[in-house]
Amino acid sequence: MLHEKLEEIMEAIWCAAEQEETSIDSIRKNCSVDFTENDLTDLENLGMIIINKDNILFSKNGNASAQEIIRRHRLAEVLVSSILKLKDAAMEEVACKVEHSLVPEVEDSICTLLGHPELCPDGKPIPKGRCCKRNLREVSNVVVSLTDIKPGKKGKITYIKPGSHSNMHQLLSIGLQPGIIVTVHRKSPAFCIKFENTELALDQEIAKNIFVWEIKEDG
Repeated sequence: MLHEKLEEIMEAIWCAAEQEETSIDSIRKNCSVDFTENDLTDLENLGMIIINKDNILFSKNGNASAQEIIRRHRLAEVLVSSILKLKDAAMEEVACKVEHSLVPEVEDSICTLLGHPELCPDGKPIPKGRCCKRNLREVSNVVVSLTDIKPGKKGKITYIKPGSHSNMHQLLSIGLQPGIIVTVHRKSPAFCIKFENTELALDQEIAKNIFVWEIKEDG
């Protein structure tokens, strides 16, 4: 998973390519953050880009990843401009913050709620997602508190409401963060969850502040 700075560089490479530009200078002009050769080397080592002298091209995996990043950003722009009624600089600032926290299920639901928009506010195309290809019209999942999930059911963490900074830091330090899938193991006598290779007992008040995208099983 790319951190925010590398995602911003990937966005800039995509936007430059839309202008039929591949030079590092053109990428810098499209990038909202300053970056160094080391950052490009990191992307190259991750298999995201191919560096050819002064030109930057996406690898196959990089192109797929960049498409997802661009989709999230442009959906976020539509969301904040149409729902929050923000414009220009304010819209861009909020959209940048929103895009980095969207998990795929939330992204698809936002797209569905917005009617699968094809263009962002400044007229640039929004890559299609799974929901567009399936022509979904209804949002089937909801974000709920972890305590609302029944034992044996799963949810993907969307955000953690900070009851206290120490609690949030502790949860993050053990790997409980947005994007992680957790299973509610039992609710009594103690609230226990499982995630990855870990089983963890949580204080009820802490569990209430963890919000998840409930995963509905087919059939």
